[in-house]
Amino acid sequence: MKLICVTLLIISGFADSRADKFDVVGPAAPVVTVSGEDVILPCSLKPNISAVNMRVEWFILSLKGSVVHLYEDHEDRNTDQLQSYGGRTQVFKEELEKGNTSLKLSRVQISDEGLYKCFVQSKSWYDDITVDLRVDAAGSVPVITVDGFDGSGGLHLQCESKGWNPEPELVWLDSEGVTLTSESTDTHRDDTNGFSVKHAITVYNSDTKYHCRVKLRHHMVETEIITSSKMFTSWKTLMILISVAVLFGMIAGILIVVMIHKKRVLYQVLQDQKKTTQNEITIKRKYAAVNVTLDADSAHPHLTVSHNWKQVRFQDAQSNEEKEEDEEQNCRFDIRNCVLGTFESKDQFYFEVHMWKLTDWDVGVARKSINRKGWIDLNPSNGFWTVGVRFGTMYQACGNPHVPLTLHVKPKRVGVFVNYVKGRVSFYDVESWSHIFTFTGQSFNEELNPFFCLGFGESNAQGVMTLCNDF
Repeated sequence: MKLICVTLLIISGFADSRADKFDVVGPAAPVVTVSGEDVILPCSLKPNISAVNMRVEWFILSLKGSVVHLYEDHEDRNTDQLQSYGGRTQVFKEELEKGNTSLKLSRVQISDEGLYKCFVQSKSWYDDITVDLRVDAAGSVPVITVDGFDGSGGLHLQCESKGWNPEPELVWLDSEGVTLTSESTDTHRDDTNGFSVKHAITVYNSDTKYHCRVKLRHHMVETEIITSSKMFTSWKTLMILISVAVLFGMIAGILIVVMIHKKRVLYQVLQDQKKTTQNEITIKRKYAAVNVTLDADSAHPHLTVSHNWKQVRFQDAQSNEEKEEDEEQNCRFDIRNCVLGTFESKDQFYFEVHMWKLTDWDVGVARKSINRKGWIDLNPSNGFWTVGVRFGTMYQACGNPHVPLTLHVKPKRVGVFVNYVKGRVSFYDVESWSHIFTFTGQSFNEELNPFFCLGFGESNAQGVMTLCNDF
């Protein structure tokens, strides 16, 4: 009898230990974010058992397992937390019951980049996974300095830019847009401030414009300098002419090699950019998407809003009686075929809109108090942050002044992301997973509403705009 009891206890203990087992799972690909933004490092239990009574510890491997965040005994215990993470980490306690042990990291810094370990331990079992966090940062506008002359009368120019991550590409261009070869390069990486790049060239032409351009994925900044005859000595010897000819011959040869190399790597670069943008859109869809509906009372009299307030199209001219009634409604747009959207306001929000058969359109956000009467110039000074197209081919960001956009694919479905705190409005081509344009450094002193425009007049407004919820 005793033998039977012992056997039953062993079997019961084995079953209990098996029931308590779990796997910790996370993303296979790196998590990519932008410096200054908030990011979620995904981590969860499989099966989705409760982690409320477990120990959840996040630490960074590059600093020998230093504690980033610790949850234990139903509360945060961050007495041993790295000082640089103070006040910037959070686990979602309301989600622990569902097995969600993800970490929110606020105000991401370049120094946060690295491999993070998510370690979860119960009374009888533990498991962990590693999450790779990568941080992008756009650096400063490049500064060009004049650094003297060489023995043949050439002018030394030096260009420097700081604060990038990962390492950017710095190039010199002449007035014709031809890439010039840097004679000296200096790249330095600081764990806190990112990469600093410095390139120098020697030029021989006066009254010529030279550009220093720094590029990183969809970020690009540029500075130019015009060399005047006063910068050069009066030497006009044959040696100078020969030196210049040799220099440009070398540049031409290097350009040919660079162009061949760029063609080989262009596809991979585009694929990497596509993956990065796809990850950004996926995060925004998950954490910032809002349910936008159209405000029919704001719509131009020639626009028809569907019964579910998700679709708008141009209609035939109304009767005189209907026009008179609409003219009495001061809240309607009366020149452009525009309409506003409404939603439950929040500090960050994201929505998508699909354009069907429209050759002229504008999409973005606008201040709630914008003028809706007469001709409206869409730009931030007037309370509009939009991108759009004219005649089906001329794409532009409506800024001060408007910025022409070169798009390889005509966007039919556009995502719009607004961050009130950071003063950013970003636009994405959702179907091709590409970034279109971002307004940065904006100041929003009042509530913003989604804004939609089907051009003006009738001939260029034959199409439909639809707000999308299928993601």
